[in-house]
Amino acid sequence: MKLRKVSAAAAAAIVLSITATACGGDGGDNEGGSGSGGDKKITIGIKFDQPGVGQKTPQGYSGFDVDVAKYVAKKLGYTEDQIVWKEAKSADRETMLQRGDVDFIAASYSITPERQKSVDFAGPYLLAHQDVLVRADDNSIKSPSDLNNKKLCSVAGSTSAQNVKDKLAPDADLLKLPTYSACLTGLQNKTVDALTTDDSILAGYASQANFKGKFQLGGFKMTNENYGIGVKKGSDLKDKINTALEAMVADKSWDAAVKANFGPANYENEPAPKIGDIKS
Repeated sequence: MKLRKVSAAAAAAIVLSITATACGGDGGDNEGGSGSGGDKKITIGIKFDQPGVGQKTPQGYSGFDVDVAKYVAKKLGYTEDQIVWKEAKSADRETMLQRGDVDFIAASYSITPERQKSVDFAGPYLLAHQDVLVRADDNSIKSPSDLNNKKLCSVAGSTSAQNVKDKLAPDADLLKLPTYSACLTGLQNKTVDALTTDDSILAGYASQANFKGKFQLGGFKMTNENYGIGVKKGSDLKDKINTALEAMVADKSWDAAVKANFGPANYENEPAPKIGDIKS
């Protein structure tokens, strides 16, 4: 009898072990998450150096993209403490998705035909416009054509600076640096004349307490930048993220995120775009 009891206990343990293994996995809605049960994780790529959009601070992570990513993650079944944040520099985003380093990327990631060859996009979730940031005391740049023969800075992998050179100021002297923060330092030190990227990003920089009054936006609205959430090509996360984005707009969380992150800079945002409505 004693031997039977031991055998029954052992069998029960084996069954429990098998059941726990089968029920672990990636957490249902998750594609590419790790861990099991309460330890499941989702890895999200964001910018670390874009105030108002995506920024890493001693207090954590903040910005509009971060708020969007948190909302989407929650709809996918993840709490904030189950999110692993990874820096997604402009030049690295496609590679990070293709390698599976992240589950999705929300990093001021403009949807373009060229990028769509490599990755899929959910969204768009924000329509921004390319603009320039110049020193407040510099009145020499009043239109995009004034960027000819000026030192124009942007980041490697971004479409912004090349857009200006190809379409608006062919004689602009391009300087590509690893981060927008590096460009901003150059602008402040007068080693560059203008920083170009999306107006949402520029507004975030200009509104920082230590930069107030030092820079100004050109207000040129040179291009439409349709921010999308990048996923690996063929991933079924695309449809799930689109559903989450629609819910974010419907319950007014999108409006709240815009106000919280861009309001201090008096940023005049476009209305929330409809899923799939990409402005050329």
